[in-house]
Amino acid sequence: MSRPDLRACVAAILLIAAPIVVFGVSVARAAGGNEPAACNTTAVAPSKVGPRDRQALPAAVVARTFEELAALVRDEAGPADIELVPGVYHGDLTIKRAVAIRGSRGTVLEGSGTSTVVTIDGKDITLENVLVRHSGRRHTTEDSGIKATGERVRIADVDVQDVLFGVSLEACKHCVLERAHVVGFGDDTELRGDGVKLWEANDSVVRGCVIEHARDLVVWYTRRAIIEDNVVTGGRYGTHFMYAHDSVVRRSRFEKNIVGIFVMYSMRLRVEDNVLAGARGAAGIGLGFKDSDGVQVKGNWIVANTVGTYLDNTPRTSADPVGYDDNLIALNDVAMRLNTSEAGLSFRGNDFHQNAVMIEVDGGGDAMFVAMRGNRYSDYEGYDLDKNGIGDVAYEVKALSSELTESRPALKFFHGTAAMSLVDVVARAMPMLASHKLLVDPAPLARRPQLAMPATATRRP
Repeated sequence: MSRPDLRACVAAILLIAAPIVVFGVSVARAAGGNEPAACNTTAVAPSKVGPRDRQALPAAVVARTFEELAALVRDEAGPADIELVPGVYHGDLTIKRAVAIRGSRGTVLEGSGTSTVVTIDGKDITLENVLVRHSGRRHTTEDSGIKATGERVRIADVDVQDVLFGVSLEACKHCVLERAHVVGFGDDTELRGDGVKLWEANDSVVRGCVIEHARDLVVWYTRRAIIEDNVVTGGRYGTHFMYAHDSVVRRSRFEKNIVGIFVMYSMRLRVEDNVLAGARGAAGIGLGFKDSDGVQVKGNWIVANTVGTYLDNTPRTSADPVGYDDNLIALNDVAMRLNTSEAGLSFRGNDFHQNAVMIEVDGGGDAMFVAMRGNRYSDYEGYDLDKNGIGDVAYEVKALSSELTESRPALKFFHGTAAMSLVDVVARAMPMLASHKLLVDPAPLARRPQLAMPATATRRP
């Protein structure tokens, strides 16, 4: 029998046997099989973000109504510090001069429902300790809770609700958003506005925020942005970078979004110590890159996604390499998926643990150009006779299952099943069935590396 005939027979047997095996595996897991638990990906309660109780500054001027507040803000010779009492201030506020406006728990800036609630356009402006709610619903004008343009704007300890867009920093240099709680509205992710948006906001910071059920956290056309210590859940893109050179995203949790982090057309980005979990569905990706260079991915936990990490033409040249170091990539349907990436991509010191499929390469190619060295693989079947912690034989992915699913896409339904694993076992026993190698690590780790859990995995904001 020829090799094509053998493959056709294997595919036919799989279609018959897999439903039975799937049922058996599901029952075994429900009964407490040996599948390890992932890190805790339960969404956190935003107990330490948003407005808080505080003491008013003795020298500040107190505004007790929206009319008083608007008048003080319009006055070019007005006070540098304005205190707001607990209560509801009805109206859309515009701030154009240097001033610090501070409320307390129970202080509400409630918009008219026709436009942006708070518009900031100036330098050295601070807004703290308020709940902002009830913006307009126009996508054409991006009605927001807070929209800031200028320099050195600081927005802190705010709660943003019932708004189309949450907080937008547009042409806002050296601006800071911290300890904000932004909640999107509606059931349609595509019709929601972005929870936080940075557009041409060079050298700006988003820190310690909780963003729930909004569309995206956007960082576009922005250099040297710092995105750190945030929690983003239930959105489309946990963070979407585009033309965001020299930026960093670290110590953050991205849970149950369609995509955790996606990076496009960006150089010298650092992705460090994040948890990216639960990006499910057909488009689910924990961490993805397109046409990006000089990227460092280190110390992340990429867990329980449809695709753990996706790279499309990243890096574009070997002169600007992309490196994945010391990451846990576990329990994903597909650990790594590549599309037309070039040489210059490396994986070192990572732990690939119980992923259903190690690698997929679009277009039927291979990943032999990827520098894989010193990673640990839970399906490694080699040995370490000299006990130096390095496997004595190379780790190879030479998967008949990938060839079958490439030629018969309907078989992807059975990814991760014992039946599909059996196909690859047969291929290893009968090498003539698998035509080429997909991936090789010449020095696989024989023991699990001690990768520290990112602090954000257990921290509460």
